[in-house]
Amino acid sequence: MAAKKRAKKARVATAARSANTKRAAKVSRSRARAKSKPATSTKTTSRAVQAGSKIQGAALSAADRRAREAFLLEVTSLPTAAGREERVIAHIEAWVAERRDRLVLSRDRVGNLTIARHNFLESCAKGIKPLLITAHLDHPAFVVTGLRVVGKGKAAGVELDLEFRGGVNDPYFVGAALEVFDRAGCNSCEARIISLDAKTDPATKPFKTVVARLARPADAAIVVTGSIARWKFPKAEVKDGLAHTHACDDLAALAAALVAFDSISRDASCAHVALLFTRSEEIGFIGAIGAAREGTVPKGARLLCLENSRSFPSDSPIGAGPIVRVGDRLSVFTPELTNRVGDLAAAHAKEHSAFRYQRKLMPGGACEATAFASFGLASTCVCLPLGNYHNMQDIDGVAAGKSKARVGREFISTNDFHWLVELLEVVARKLDDPSVATSHRALMDTLWSRHARIVEANVRGA
Repeated sequence: MAAKKRAKKARVATAARSANTKRAAKVSRSRARAKSKPATSTKTTSRAVQAGSKIQGAALSAADRRAREAFLLEVTSLPTAAGREERVIAHIEAWVAERRDRLVLSRDRVGNLTIARHNFLESCAKGIKPLLITAHLDHPAFVVTGLRVVGKGKAAGVELDLEFRGGVNDPYFVGAALEVFDRAGCNSCEARIISLDAKTDPATKPFKTVVARLARPADAAIVVTGSIARWKFPKAEVKDGLAHTHACDDLAALAAALVAFDSISRDASCAHVALLFTRSEEIGFIGAIGAAREGTVPKGARLLCLENSRSFPSDSPIGAGPIVRVGDRLSVFTPELTNRVGDLAAAHAKEHSAFRYQRKLMPGGACEATAFASFGLASTCVCLPLGNYHNMQDIDGVAAGKSKARVGREFISTNDFHWLVELLEVVARKLDDPSVATSHRALMDTLWSRHARIVEANVRGA
């Protein structure tokens, strides 16, 4: 009996030690994961940006993908408008502050942001041409220009005057619901459009204007002149591989740039690479023009402009990869730079079968690469194919009178987003790599070596 009791106690003790060991291992793993996630300025951990370093075809873990996609949704949900990009700027400032040991943020006279390593200028002084990855900070939205009380008694209400800064077709404004923010862009209330004045005049009335009525008159307490308003949508989400959110254009590209640059900026050999975030693109490239005029762009710099461009399913499908954009409806971009980026994308796709990209003209709009090129700056574009461009659902159906105009969340493929991050890292590290040959010249040399004798024989015969 005593022997049986001793054996039972031994089994219990062994089981307890095993359980304790498993709990300790679990805690240890949990602590290790926590230590591997540096704090960020956002609700999302910096695992999102840490995951950006996994290029060369290494697959992202499911956790890393989720973290990066959460970061994408967070950034693209920030309220922003041309000239009123403060919420996005504050987010970027906090992001840079947590990397102050290696990064510095500067502003030019028009408010554009440049983010670079501390030794960026020293690196460029050594003869390496700078590479600026650019994106813009704004998205089509409303800005409050006035408010007033109308009616009396139970019929009293508050109406807002708003100007719309961006390009959206007139039918989409009719009766649309809005989300109106306080001056800080943190708290919001609801309103609905009751009238539209679509007439514009560059000298006196440059924007479409609307009148909207607040759902609750008491909410007027948080609204002031200068407040941002935007279309009212459900919360951003990832569903079936698509990110449905308020402002992919261009905050999804901005998020991709931050994710990629967190890795790029840790590489001392990439000290010549920086980020340039511009203001007020949606009303005519104003930030980009200012950067070119003010000398914000360093001499000899190459600009890789990131965009979200309207997808055409038969030509530039969502989910087929980010697009090396060779031009827009106004111009073609710098050929040498465009070809180089396309060559790098093609070489990377050949080495890594999971990677996808496209190469297209994308004539559905214009982008900052055209603005920069107009000032003689070498520029090209990589864009994400975009659904519900500028929040307009079924643009062609509405234009043809076959569909009712409804605003909706913009959407992109999450795979396209991850591939864009991957491509940015490849371009940053290999744009000036002499070991990666420019395929076009190599092709020309090969063709000449094969067939030059034909024309040379004709010359001799003559």
